[in-house]
Amino acid sequence: MTFVDADHPDVVAFAARATAGASTDRDKAVALFYAVRDGIRYDPYRLSADPETYRASAVLREGVAYCIPKAVLLCAAARAAGLTARLGFADVRNHLNSEKLRERMAGSDLFIWHGYVEFLLDGRWVKVTPAFNIELCERFGVLPLEFDGEHDALFHPYAADGRAHMEYVRERGTFDELPFEEIMSEFRPAFARMLEEAPPADAAFRSS
Repeated sequence: MTFVDADHPDVVAFAARATAGASTDRDKAVALFYAVRDGIRYDPYRLSADPETYRASAVLREGVAYCIPKAVLLCAAARAAGLTARLGFADVRNHLNSEKLRERMAGSDLFIWHGYVEFLLDGRWVKVTPAFNIELCERFGVLPLEFDGEHDALFHPYAADGRAHMEYVRERGTFDELPFEEIMSEFRPAFARMLEEAPPADAAFRSS
């Protein structure tokens, strides 16, 4: 299965809308970052073992996802816009993890295989995390990530009130395509309850 389906008509159209008026690769990357950050609502409870929910075109149709599918969409949209992009992964510890989410994660605050994207801009790779949409950040007092096309846009170590927030504890590397089976081999034991309770894929996915 191709997850980063950059040639899908929906992904191509999304990328074209997001980058309309952008003249440089840097401008395109910035526009796409914000389009995915705020256009797809973040929901950690959407974690799923169904591969269909990770395809970029499927993420667009659903309009809500967690970090990995959002990263897949951003990577696909970037390629559709003519940019060079790849997926990156890291394990992160969320010190502000809610009790509800911590319970479903078997008491852990460690998110393994957090997904982000790397753009190749002006000869160097730049990392961006499009996970948390602006409404979520405002609701929970989390500093939203901003991207200028030049500097990395990764999770803030502290929240707006100074509390510890995100801690990067392990880099997993970069990939041209989503390493789905490798990720699931670790998700199944670590996030068994969340996978079991994940909402089913939209029926529209099955008919496409």
